[in-house]
Amino acid sequence: MTKVVVVYHSGYGHTQRVAQQVAIGANAELIAIDAEGNVADSAWDQLAAADAIIFGAPTYMGSPSWQFKKFADATSKAWFTRAWQDKVFGGFTNSASLNGDKQVALITLQTLASQHGGIWVSLGLMPSNSKAAQRTDINNLGGSVGLLVQSPADASVDEIPQGDLDTAKQYGERVAAIAAKLRG
Repeated sequence: MTKVVVVYHSGYGHTQRVAQQVAIGANAELIAIDAEGNVADSAWDQLAAADAIIFGAPTYMGSPSWQFKKFADATSKAWFTRAWQDKVFGGFTNSASLNGDKQVALITLQTLASQHGGIWVSLGLMPSNSKAAQRTDINNLGGSVGLLVQSPADASVDEIPQGDLDTAKQYGERVAAIAAKLRG
């Protein structure tokens, strides 16, 4: 069976909810990056054993949260030994604005995966971009590099648009399916 891990930071719970949906789709284990930018010691073993790793972070000021960036810096030990070489990777980000420069944050996650010699999985879904489009539609934000999610600043975690949550689940399924194909 393919092993997928979702490692994420969530400042206010919105990104955690998205991570949970991605994990459901991928049948993945969750690793939370804490408020200090750390993961449990056992998390490094989980990541090493994974066939696929999905990164998740909120977009703050046009880039992933500092806590995620601290985690990213800590992955240098795996980078030096090429421990994550040829693993499958994916990523997602969430911000309060419809755009919020999420694409920049997502490319940061993609670059981290590439530095590790990983194989990045795009979202693979057509955008919902007609006049009739709704926030309940799949890929209503029109992402392609990875999963984009929008949570209004004054919204609770229960008010994330359903289309974003459904897209998150489908993206998790896609990453897991590609990892399974490559694993053979």
